[in-house]
Amino acid sequence: MTFHPQYVDDVLSENFEDAKALFLSPLMAIHYAHLVMLADCGIVSAADAHALREALDTISIHEVRATPYDAACEDLFSHVERLIERACGEDTAGRLHTARSRNDIDMTMYRLRQREFILALIDASLDLREGLLALADRHRETLVAALTHTQPAQPSTLAHYLLAVVEQLERDVVRLRAAFASTNRCPLGACAITGTGFPIDRQLTSDLLGFDGPTGNTYGSIATVDYLLESVSAAAVLLSGLGRFVQDLLLWSTMEFGYLRLGEGFVQASSIMPQKRNPVALEHARAIASKAIGQAGAIMLTVHNTPFGDVVDTEDDLQPLVASMFRDGRRAVTLVDAALRGAEFDVARLQSRAAEGGTTLTELADHLVRRHGLPFKAAHTIAGRLLKAYRERPGAVLGATLATVSSDLLGVPLQYTDAEITEIMSPRHFVEVRQTPGGPAPAETVRTLARSQETLAADRAWLAAASDRLTDAHARLRRRAQAL
Repeated sequence: MTFHPQYVDDVLSENFEDAKALFLSPLMAIHYAHLVMLADCGIVSAADAHALREALDTISIHEVRATPYDAACEDLFSHVERLIERACGEDTAGRLHTARSRNDIDMTMYRLRQREFILALIDASLDLREGLLALADRHRETLVAALTHTQPAQPSTLAHYLLAVVEQLERDVVRLRAAFASTNRCPLGACAITGTGFPIDRQLTSDLLGFDGPTGNTYGSIATVDYLLESVSAAAVLLSGLGRFVQDLLLWSTMEFGYLRLGEGFVQASSIMPQKRNPVALEHARAIASKAIGQAGAIMLTVHNTPFGDVVDTEDDLQPLVASMFRDGRRAVTLVDAALRGAEFDVARLQSRAAEGGTTLTELADHLVRRHGLPFKAAHTIAGRLLKAYRERPGAVLGATLATVSSDLLGVPLQYTDAEITEIMSPRHFVEVRQTPGGPAPAETVRTLARSQETLAADRAWLAAASDRLTDAHARLRRRAQAL
């Protein structure tokens, strides 16, 4: 078959280079696993299996990757097939393709690579969690003004804020692990789309390639992309949450806030303004994460409204985008982690602003409810009037002001000394009494930190076990293949 030069330039050459970079190693693993299975099931003879294994051994990954596309073959599969034919002859080489198709080979290659992407993103997110937990542990007592609608709302602690980010990242791993489970099923044996009449052992090829098991319906094994969209969606959710966190960090890095100072290795100066210290690492992280989320949307759009079957929309042109999305997603996560590990928080500045703008008035209202049995609405009104009166007359005595505003509303004054009101409205008191599970009280954040450390350890153990299973399967495949 002779391909048109334009088709070669715009499609085949591009796809060949992408496939060499992404799928050559998975393709070779599939060849070996399928060969072992064919021999084990008696579908090919021992002599042919040995010749095919020796032919596969002659293929140099390095040389194939260095080979330019020459239009003599359609794709990477065809190129490797030609190399096998040269090594053992067309007759013997042709036996390797018994009971399989490029369709199930492709779908298996994509899943082999996809699970690596998922594990790499999980690994990066675990490192980020580790760094955030260390920061939270150091800042259990550091007061901050928590914001709602970008305005000062209530005092909290930096640990409380960071643990909220950690908890979100924990859920991200739950989603990614579920996506890994969906991905880690082997389509090999589905052939073109209806399976085969040969007595193949799909469980064996699945085991040799480190999958949890074969996929089910052979049509769906070729046609479905939900496993791919699931992992892409989980990654996009992670990056969306990361982006919101980065936005806060950039705001805290401004001169106006001055809460956060990045290490020297993560800032850049200006070519004209000597005073500039730009937190560009975080800007890059935001941009890279946004790029990855855009790629995730492009992946969804590419497969949207395509036929439910074997179509190229989910294959050669899409897969490099998937790889790029996961690569950029991991870059964003690792960059934020690295930038924060050497960053410093201005504790004094954070704490000085924790009580600004009446952030502790909720506790005054709560106190009045607890002490005097008032309806919260009435206590809320008294606290609001106290703030209004104090703003109008900043030098006013708090105790006398509270007596006046409460008397106006209740008919009787509530008597407090200035010292009592100051203590009730202190940000430290506000935080310490909020021992609600998941709240900012240091006693509670210590408990939450311990739980998050346990979750991190469990997630690391799962990642190590998943990675070990893949490594063990690779070693098992090599042993079985070399025994042919």
